[in-house]
Amino acid sequence: MTSPALVAVTGAEGFIGSHLTEALVAAGHRVRAMAQYNSFSSYGWLETLAPDVLDQVDIVLGDVRDPGSVQALTEGAEAVYHLAALIAIPYSYQAPHSYVDTNVTGTLNVLEAVRRQEIPRLVHTSTSETYGTAQTVPITEDHPVNTQSPYAASKAGGDRLADSYHASFATPVVTLRPFNTFGPRQSMRAVIPTVIGQVAAGAQTVTLGDLRPTRDFLYVKDTAQAFLAVGTAPAEQVVGRTFNAGTGEEISVGDLTRLIGKLMDTELDVREDAERIRPANSEVMRLVADASRLRAATGWEPGHTLQSGLAHTIDFFRDPAHLARYKTGIYNI
Repeated sequence: MTSPALVAVTGAEGFIGSHLTEALVAAGHRVRAMAQYNSFSSYGWLETLAPDVLDQVDIVLGDVRDPGSVQALTEGAEAVYHLAALIAIPYSYQAPHSYVDTNVTGTLNVLEAVRRQEIPRLVHTSTSETYGTAQTVPITEDHPVNTQSPYAASKAGGDRLADSYHASFATPVVTLRPFNTFGPRQSMRAVIPTVIGQVAAGAQTVTLGDLRPTRDFLYVKDTAQAFLAVGTAPAEQVVGRTFNAGTGEEISVGDLTRLIGKLMDTELDVREDAERIRPANSEVMRLVADASRLRAATGWEPGHTLQSGLAHTIDFFRDPAHLARYKTGIYNI
């Protein structure tokens, strides 16, 4: 009997990383999953995965900022999925050096490990925030990069390193650029869990930042399938390329909040909180994806509508055991 192909995942303990780990196991892989080292020996969301999934997962504590950790993680892997990152935009205003250390230097360490060990495929994670406010819509991969926050700049730096390693060393890297992923396990630093979490905790008044920006929201299981698609497609179709993953539909934060209230049978009083509003020139006002390149190369399509994804997310946050993991009453920077 042939052993399952080993793949490595950085950032596996997080929101998207834990869903990707599940999807990789379901697709027949064995996963070596890196969770960031911490003194609590916490494996993050990996601890909540089903026992039969965890039977195919080797969890290791490490840090992408440390080259030795990354070398050990990737040894013998047939593919590496690099998701480890600092993600909160507001915190990037306060701690930009941390974002460069993790999102740029960490990516460099992953690229070096893949290059030196001649691993056949690296999937690098970008973000739609690198585009800034849409200059043309829908946004294709050829849209100019316009980084409006230190977070976006650090992610763009990682993207450019990935491109340079493919050009300089023929490193077999493909970049996936998901638009706004949402779903169960997401941090309260994102708008959808912020609204759902407050309502699930009993609030009828919800506080948010700017209600005008529009976003293209992609359900997390569809994002995970996009990672699988570019991680397993023939090299000639994907290596050296960047792919958007999104639905091609947009909704404003205000309209999204009203939709969530309707789905949760709650008449919401929505209030803007100045503390939650980005600096004027840093707010990205419009994001909507053109994912036709990804569809053409891999056949990937989103399998969930915004409403069906929200329904799954609401069910998750209404579970008292899940809600207890969140601090719904504070601004989670």
